[in-house]
Amino acid sequence: MNEELRTGMTQDANVGNRVRTRPRKRFYPFNAEQTINLLSEFGPLVTMFVVNALYGINVGTWALIITTGMAIVAMLYIFHRPPIFPLIASSVTIIFGALTIITTDPMWVQIKVTIFNTLFGVFLVSGLWLKHNFFKYVFGKTFHYTEEGWNKFTWSFAIFFLFTAVANEYVRRTFHDEQFYRILGYEMSGVNVWILFKVAIVLPVSGLYAWVITRLMQKYRLPDPVHD
Repeated sequence: MNEELRTGMTQDANVGNRVRTRPRKRFYPFNAEQTINLLSEFGPLVTMFVVNALYGINVGTWALIITTGMAIVAMLYIFHRPPIFPLIASSVTIIFGALTIITTDPMWVQIKVTIFNTLFGVFLVSGLWLKHNFFKYVFGKTFHYTEEGWNKFTWSFAIFFLFTAVANEYVRRTFHDEQFYRILGYEMSGVNVWILFKVAIVLPVSGLYAWVITRLMQKYRLPDPVHD
């Protein structure tokens, strides 16, 4: 009788422990591994934009190269794979940055965003049409979604890339380098207006968009695989 009582009490205690240790729903959607992955993927791009706004395209390009190298080393050490986006973006930025330096025409580095985002958006849509999901290939070890979830995730970013390409081209064509504009009480050249647009609008909106989409994608999330 005493043995049965002790067994029942132990079972009740175990149940209570399971209830108390049940993980609560987190407001922040990423775990430590996912956070490191995202920082390694997008950190160099953010660094390039900020440094470019403060010191110009020359220093901004070097900042992108250095932080990309650091991201590559970190990713290879932690996850045994290089960061995809910084590698692609750095190659494109170096080419258009070199054209800007050679020709002294900022049009090249400005139009780079239009060309890159348009091509990347079309690339994502084409991959979906051919049943090859690029984002699933890149982020498949970090995020675990259903097939429907991956398709919606990729579609949303393809549309976002195309939208930012159109917005970038609108700002580039509206604010000319040889003219000055009064923005927020300051006289700015067209290039500085474009830089302000990239740093103060595009970057925070992109971060907010990625955060919102990731939150909405939780309903398509699969359990993390268990590694022995």
